[in-house]
Amino acid sequence: MNTSPARAFIRFYAELNDHLDPARRHQVLEREFFVPASLKDTIESFGVPHSEVELVLVNGESSDFARLVRDGDRVSVYPVFESLDITPELRVRGQALREPRFVLDVHLGRLAAYLRMLGLDTAYRNCAADPELVEVSVAEKRILLTRDRGLLMHAAVTHGYWLRETDSRKQAAEVVRRFELARWLRPFTRCMACNWPLRPVAKAEVRGRVPSAIAEKFAEFLECANCRRVYWQGSHYARMRRWIAELAEL
Repeated sequence: MNTSPARAFIRFYAELNDHLDPARRHQVLEREFFVPASLKDTIESFGVPHSEVELVLVNGESSDFARLVRDGDRVSVYPVFESLDITPELRVRGQALREPRFVLDVHLGRLAAYLRMLGLDTAYRNCAADPELVEVSVAEKRILLTRDRGLLMHAAVTHGYWLRETDSRKQAAEVVRRFELARWLRPFTRCMACNWPLRPVAKAEVRGRVPSAIAEKFAEFLECANCRRVYWQGSHYARMRRWIAELAEL
C-alpha cells in the first residue's frame, strides 16, 4: 500500500506574492496532501484570498475554484485584471467589473473620504459588520477593500483587494494605481460624508449654513443632494488639486 503523499506545484504571480513570506515569493511552491482539496482551498492555504485571483491555470488549462487538485498538477495563479477583459479565458469569476465601485471595511474611514473626494463611488459605514460588507459587495457589485485577509476569503466574495499600504493617502494612490482609475477620477463631485453626488447651489441658499466670512469670500458653492452638506474651494483646494494631478499620472 502506497502511503506517500501526493504533490502539487503552485506558482503565484505579480502582487499575489505580497501574501507570502518573503522567502517563498516568486517561485514554485510544493504542496503535499493525502486528500485532494479544491483549488480555492489550496490557494487560500497559502494565505492568498481567492477574491484577489482572476485566473487559475492547471497544467496550462483555465480552471474554476471547485476543481480538485491532483497529484502532479502544476497550478499558476494570477491576480485580478479589472482593467483588462480576459473573459474568454476566465473560469473562476463571471467577469471583471467595468465600473469601479467600492465598499470599505470599518477601519478605512479616511480612505473612504479620499476616494469620494476623487469622485469614486464608495460605500462605507463605520459600524458595518463583516456579513454586511460581503452582502453589499455581492449585491451591488462593489470591490471590497480591506486590510483583513480573512474577510476576502469569504466564499461569497468575488471582487476584493487587500490593501498593502497603511497610510490613508498612500492607500488612495494604491487603489488608483492598482485598478488603473486615472480616467475615472471626477474630483469634488461626491460628498465626502455620504457619497451622494454634489450639485451647484446659489450663495443665497447657503447663507446661515456656512460662516458669514465664507459666504462673503466665495462665489461658488456645492451642496450634497442627500445630506445638504456645503462645500467650497477653501485653502486646502489648491493643495488637493496638486495631489489629484499626481494621482492622475499613475
